[in-house]
Amino acid sequence: MARSKGMGGGPSMAFEKPRAGAKAILRRLWRYLYHYKWLLAAAVALSLTGNLLALAGPKLSGYAIDAIRPGPGRVDFNTVFHYAKRMLVFYFAAAALSYVLATLMVRLSRNVVYRMRKDIYDHLMRLPVRFFDTHAIGDVLSVLSYDVDTINASLSNDLVQMLTSVITVAGSFGMMLSISPQLILIFVVTIPISVMFTRHRSKRVRPLYRRRSAGLGALNGFAEEMTGGLKTIKAYGREEVFLSRFEEKNRLACDANYEADAFSSSTGPGVNFINNLSLALVSLFGALLYMAGGISLGSVSSFVLYSRKFSGPINEFANIISELQSALAAAERVFQLLDEAEEAPDAPGARELSGVRGAVALRGVRFGYGGAPVLD
Repeated sequence: MARSKGMGGGPSMAFEKPRAGAKAILRRLWRYLYHYKWLLAAAVALSLTGNLLALAGPKLSGYAIDAIRPGPGRVDFNTVFHYAKRMLVFYFAAAALSYVLATLMVRLSRNVVYRMRKDIYDHLMRLPVRFFDTHAIGDVLSVLSYDVDTINASLSNDLVQMLTSVITVAGSFGMMLSISPQLILIFVVTIPISVMFTRHRSKRVRPLYRRRSAGLGALNGFAEEMTGGLKTIKAYGREEVFLSRFEEKNRLACDANYEADAFSSSTGPGVNFINNLSLALVSLFGALLYMAGGISLGSVSSFVLYSRKFSGPINEFANIISELQSALAAAERVFQLLDEAEEAPDAPGARELSGVRGAVALRGVRFGYGGAPVLD
């Protein structure tokens, strides 16, 4: 086999390093993003501009609705068409900026992943031989491919959604506050419930994603070791033994993946239920305010639209948190690999080996098991 340890328990399948906190991992990821700070600044500017344009839509819609009054001949079509045309312009501009933003984030994530993979490969070239004697190559390849791809997906998709969610939530809150401060009180109850629920679920899901990454790495490492030693396995008739070991590792990896996905997928529907509850309360009390003459029908419509924009990103943010936990678990494994001690450099003033002839001689070499000599 490629390594003598493969027929036994196999090399270590994990990088034995202390667990890093989320803040420490995010700080190290930020160092990679900082290399492309101008691209990141452009992404923030595009996201801010596009979302502000989109946030103007519900307000314009409310103005158009207020221009429609009951009774024949009481509809101000000029005002309705004026605000409708402005809505089309604003939404088209927001969609165009969103497309440019998505393209920019793909480029940013590609650059970050290129630099990260290069750092990992350069680091592997400087690691001592004992590292590869104690770590499965499949586990290392899993970090270089799967874990880095997970980070790439999070940077290109989740980062954009997080920027959009923050801007949309803040802008929608300001718009709702300008329309009806009374209806805002509904979110004083529903938002803390949603935040506490999301925070509780995110704390539970990160260990599950960490276990999923470790299980996949162990499975890849075992498969690489056994594939490289198939001739030896078949020569000794050990096929059934290694098949049973593979089935066990495959089952553990699948169970870890199932638990992580099943637990994280239930977060979104839970937050969505809370948001739908707040929408029902907004519709109820908005109708009561309208009948009491405290708010116009167009303002109620605008408030309902803003409440959807306000609660929608919170629901998306719950899903983003689950995906971010997966990315953090992957980044943790990447940085654990990068933190492995490199080969010690030569001592100062060390002389280079010269006069090498390529002749190797063994003298006085003995070897035995438990005192019984085998080679002399």
